[in-house]
Amino acid sequence: MAFFQKKLQTGLSKTRESFWSRMAGIFSGRRIDADLYEELEDILIQADVGVNTSLALTERLRKRVKEEKIADSSQLKPILVQEMTEMLTANEKNGFELQPGRLNILIMVGVNGAGKTTTIGKIASRYSGEGKKVLLAAADTFRAAATEQLSEWAKRAGTDIIRQGEGADPGAVVFDACHSAVSRKCDLLIVDTAGRLQNKNNLMEELKKIGKIIAREAPEASVETWLVLDAGTGQNAISQAKLFGEAVFLSGLVLTKLDGTAKGGVVIGIANESKLPVKMIGVGEGIDDLREFDAQEFATALFGE
Repeated sequence: MAFFQKKLQTGLSKTRESFWSRMAGIFSGRRIDADLYEELEDILIQADVGVNTSLALTERLRKRVKEEKIADSSQLKPILVQEMTEMLTANEKNGFELQPGRLNILIMVGVNGAGKTTTIGKIASRYSGEGKKVLLAAADTFRAAATEQLSEWAKRAGTDIIRQGEGADPGAVVFDACHSAVSRKCDLLIVDTAGRLQNKNNLMEELKKIGKIIAREAPEASVETWLVLDAGTGQNAISQAKLFGEAVFLSGLVLTKLDGTAKGGVVIGIANESKLPVKMIGVGEGIDDLREFDAQEFATALFGE
């Protein structure tokens, strides 16, 4: 865990540099007034926290300052970290644990390029390495490269994969995968899905169909649907969460590519606006660089502490 904390610190360095270089001036012991709050809002918005969330955080800060009679801005930093942490943990059940003694199914959704297939491979590698029986379902049959990429991850992770040819019915793949997972007494089935958001209606209907097949063919399974988002897309990631959330029931978020962006503040905005728990975050290309999300760890790393 100490190793990952260091990776998180490093991964958030671009965000922290752009964020903290301006934030330091606010926490320098200056008088707390309207100008300070306005400047704080601007910094938060520029860090891709989002307008609504930035306003909400600033209002929380105003309330705490009034209640606790704070006059020195140098006291605001730990309060802001605390308020961010509470915002990130408000949606219950961050992180992920397999339910023992039953089949666990993860349906992974997200647009092409968000890192969905790679995330699936990393999760499969992790649990396979822990001795769990993992099965992958290549239900993104629209894009041939997706099936090949997932198959390569299955080899690396030492797991089996259920796949069909390009253009096959994704529902048929999921049907076969559910039966295989149940008969093999798998601990975890991970379903890859198409990410062609430009065909929004068709894609969303396809996702609904997959959900119905799983409910019918594996009724005893513990099922979660996670949306994978590229943190580097900033406010667009918030829009994606809204679109997917309108079409399917989402139970969690995965934020990838935090190590390559100065827009890491978007994690706070997405969690606040979507009201969904952040399950995992990725801060690098390695298998061990995808971990369960810890709100306190994230908030303190954002401030470089």
